Amino acid sequence: MSKFLSWVERQKQRAEPGQSVAVGRELFERSACRSCHTVAGTTADGRFGPDLTHLMSRDTLGAGIIPNNRENLRRWVEDPSQFKPHSLMPAMGFSESELDAITDYLATLR
Repeated sequence: MSKFLSWVERQKQRAEPGQSVAVGRELFERSACRSCHTVAGTTADGRFGPDLTHLMSRDTLGAGIIPNNRENLRRWVEDPSQFKPHSLMPAMGFSESELDAITDYLATLR
């Protein structure tokens, strides 16, 4: 089979999320995140915090406090009060690898 036909066959295959994204979704759904936030199509059905279903389609985080990009998102999840003192969202105490995984997952929400 030619390289081109092999490429065509691979393009027909279903995309699978990376391991980090899958781990991040699992962490999100089993942590307190799901109690406050909603993500359509998941078990996260909280109503206290913002709906995160299309998080990455937003320009800013924290009601306009900072630009919405991967670095700021990770820092926000790590400790929102560094940007927004008295934020109602607590620092969750995730490890570095958990922060990376949750950020990878959240970055897929478009």
